[in-house]
Amino acid sequence: MNLPELLKDVSKQCTSFDVGGFRPTNELNESWLGRVSIYAPDEGVPIDKHGNPMMQLGQFYLSSLPFIPSSLSGISLLTVFMSDQLEGDSEQMDDCWLIREYSDTTALVTKELHQDNLKLKAFPLKPQLIDSDYPVWDGGGLSSEQEDAFLNLEDDGEFDSYYDVTTHCYTHKIGGYPSFCQSGVDMHPYEFVFQVSSDAKLQLNVIDSGSFTFWRHPDNGSWKLYYDFH
Repeated sequence: MNLPELLKDVSKQCTSFDVGGFRPTNELNESWLGRVSIYAPDEGVPIDKHGNPMMQLGQFYLSSLPFIPSSLSGISLLTVFMSDQLEGDSEQMDDCWLIREYSDTTALVTKELHQDNLKLKAFPLKPQLIDSDYPVWDGGGLSSEQEDAFLNLEDDGEFDSYYDVTTHCYTHKIGGYPSFCQSGVDMHPYEFVFQVSSDAKLQLNVIDSGSFTFWRHPDNGSWKLYYDFH
């Protein structure tokens, strides 16, 4: 396999997000980080296992985005909540985060729910399509065969480094590949869906400049959280 064929085989599309820097429209189809304003009539901010309200991490209107993974087809809106008490290991975060899925938004209502523990600044998001997102090298999504193909081409002098011929979107995104800080993990059968990264503008620091990555089971629709950090 030559380099253009290999790059095409590896790359994935994603929607990345610019945070703020423009006036919000406050329309129903606007995505946000640091704010969840849309709920079912009987819903509020969830409570974590410590008995505290979770942070409003964000909301994503999928129908208004240029790309979403096929696993999210049929879902119109995601809202995401997270405890402000992060464990050093994401495996210990059971009952400390929640994703709500909505396929029909017609019965949803707007609520601006005050939180005394609110630690994030709220910003609207501007989506943009990334045509080619590539995995990070160490465990980021390349198969062993793909790694060998890149190494063979590098040995043949086609390029000096994997990162000379690929780009990776490290910011907030839906789709593409996860931005692992340490060696990547295999979450099979769960599939990577989206991430929220550390961001000074949001006043969000995932332990030490890490990212929240969210994974969804393709069959039963359950979710998993994984994060690592530097």
